[in-house]
Amino acid sequence: MKIWCVEDDSSIRDIEVYTLNSTGFAARGFADGAAFRAALTEEIPDLVVLDVMLPGENGVELLQFLRGNPATAEIPIIMATAKGMEYDKIQSLDLGADDYLVKPFGMMEMVSRIKAILRRCKPAQVQHLLKAGGLIINLDEYTVTADGERVTLTLKEFELLKLFLSHPGIAFTRDQLFNEIWGIDYMGETRTVDVHIRTLRQKLGVYGSLIETVRGVGYRLEVQA
Repeated sequence: MKIWCVEDDSSIRDIEVYTLNSTGFAARGFADGAAFRAALTEEIPDLVVLDVMLPGENGVELLQFLRGNPATAEIPIIMATAKGMEYDKIQSLDLGADDYLVKPFGMMEMVSRIKAILRRCKPAQVQHLLKAGGLIINLDEYTVTADGERVTLTLKEFELLKLFLSHPGIAFTRDQLFNEIWGIDYMGETRTVDVHIRTLRQKLGVYGSLIETVRGVGYRLEVQA
């Protein structure tokens, strides 16, 4: 995770960067808003620790710039404020800061606050789904639903349905299905495929008709318009 520290005091900035790099982050330090803005044209950090009192463009102005730019609007920001500067804290939070640190602060407190914010801001896990109308396979959970109702399948039935949904409209021969699902070393016969297809169709209810028999070939999943 890339953490950027904007701090004009080099002694504070150096220890911030050193601490973050030592705890597994990829940290960079900037002495002022100009250097920080220039770096933003090349890459976007995952979080910014931003000092309020900066030469030239101050931290609050930089905060407003970040929140007003679509490319940086969602970056988590921790403001560093001087002790007793209550107005700075309130203003920063009102303008969209995610948290603040009061100087002088401990480096491990900074790390803990960064980790807490990154946990909260972590994007929701993307689910890997295959769909055909109201028929949905969740590849992460190994579940199947039909119009919201759970459908209980055996592992082989699940793998068959997964194969069809992954290749809609493609016709598979019985030999192809047999080798793909059961493996070429399986000591059985291709009629096993027909039995599993019949049971799968029954379990899928109205969606069972999506699995078409292709005469002289095998089976395919009908592509819905």
